[in-house]
Amino acid sequence: MAGYKNKQTDNLFDIISKLKTRHLCTIKEILDMSKRFEAAVLLDKNESYNDIIKKIGISTATLSRINKSLQYGTGGYKAAIDNINKTKKSEDK
Repeated sequence: MAGYKNKQTDNLFDIISKLKTRHLCTIKEILDMSKRFEAAVLLDKNESYNDIIKKIGISTATLSRINKSLQYGTGGYKAAIDNINKTKKSEDK
């Protein structure tokens, strides 16, 4: 997504990284973001579009955008997925 990196988005991510609570977004925004992240996790596991849509309840257009971001984006989804996987592995020990 061209043009997303600007002062406003930099400020937003700075704010998010310093929050001590999870109350910046509305419930709907949080649910939408969590669905998108879960879709990215399932795409990373090579699940099919149809299975992901059934499991999560997102549109094919949204899933396509998530996949495009996962494949060709700046690496945010992949870094988050790797971080979650590392955390799970250390908790399993």
